[in-house]
Amino acid sequence: MPPISTDVRDQPQPPAAPRRLPGPATRAGRVRWGIRGRAIRRLGPGDRDILWLYLSTRIGIWLTAYCARWLFPSDPATHDPGPSLAPFQHWDWDHFLHIAQQGYFPGQAGPWQSEWDNREAFFPGFPLVLRAVHLLVPDWALAGLTISFVSGAVAVLALARIARHHLPDAEAGQRAVLFFLLSPCAVFLAVGYTEALFLALALPAWLAGRRHNWPLAMALTAAATAVRVSGLFLAAALATQFLLTLRSTRNLRPLPWLALPVLPLALFSWYLHSHTGDWMAWKHAQERGWFRTFHTPWEAWSNTWTNAFGHAQGTGYAFMFQAELVTMAVGVALLVVLARKRRWAETVYVALSLCALGTSFWYVSIPRAALLWWPLWIFLAAWSLRSPRFKTAYLCVVAPLSTVFALTFLTGRWTG
Repeated sequence: MPPISTDVRDQPQPPAAPRRLPGPATRAGRVRWGIRGRAIRRLGPGDRDILWLYLSTRIGIWLTAYCARWLFPSDPATHDPGPSLAPFQHWDWDHFLHIAQQGYFPGQAGPWQSEWDNREAFFPGFPLVLRAVHLLVPDWALAGLTISFVSGAVAVLALARIARHHLPDAEAGQRAVLFFLLSPCAVFLAVGYTEALFLALALPAWLAGRRHNWPLAMALTAAATAVRVSGLFLAAALATQFLLTLRSTRNLRPLPWLALPVLPLALFSWYLHSHTGDWMAWKHAQERGWFRTFHTPWEAWSNTWTNAFGHAQGTGYAFMFQAELVTMAVGVALLVVLARKRRWAETVYVALSLCALGTSFWYVSIPRAALLWWPLWIFLAAWSLRSPRFKTAYLCVVAPLSTVFALTFLTGRWTG
């Protein structure tokens, strides 16, 4: 009888556990299971690449702002370039700052005054967040930049995940974010404006809707509506998505949540009515200050065309009207593609946006609004994956144009 070995390596071993197949964690992010079995997504290499791309473009804009102060001062003979954050404090920023500091109707001021600034045209979401962040960041301009910086990071991560949902390629998310961050009006994501904050709420809301988490989706959409009226367009798109899912789920319990995004608008309208007696004071302020009176789409196109090419405006304004026309054409093309692909929810979102933008006296701020058309960046990413030369063409053509737009804003010469 052979001696019994005491070496554990010679002892009978239990069969090896079957090798676990990789779960849903990918390069985009790993999954950790919490004590309640919930998947908690952590940042993976793909997400870190997105954030590095985001930070790199922020550094580029900050360097552009630094150069703009020194190379393009308002007074060419000056020896002082001015405050370091001055390039970020133009146009709409003044309205947000005044609302955050003074409220909508300081003292007895209001739309009944001839020199009124029509600040009630701007929704309260961003000024409220600005006032809250100001408690931690004493400088108002830096507080506004902080909001946009953090919000932009959330937005690009969400955009990348939406792109990965539609496109199987591992580079899809990074491509969509690259085209988004280098788009002509991307400078508005880096200043104290509403675009970054809106997208930081709207894109996660869209992701929540895709996962049928309707309470979260509509709560985020309500917050987005408090920032921009475009939140109502998002609410309509999510409602469309909900109706499409009823074919398979037959679950009507989330239906009351669909009304939640209307609440911020109702409260804001009630507040304005209590001070002005006008339930639509925000809309009428836009009409007074920005010529957003209703006109047919062909009238709006004709008026914009005349101001773009009819020598009715100075060259700066004419150029911006030309950009408005080009962006409207891009939006209509996007709408057609979405409809042909039967992506009805996104079709509703873009269609409502185009209707709102394309029925004013003339086009105003459509290039900025294009930042909010997230299907556009996903389609461009898909196009670049099918045609490798498209990425090179985009970077060579659009990136210099983005620099021009950034300099135009940062030097205070923006006219759109």
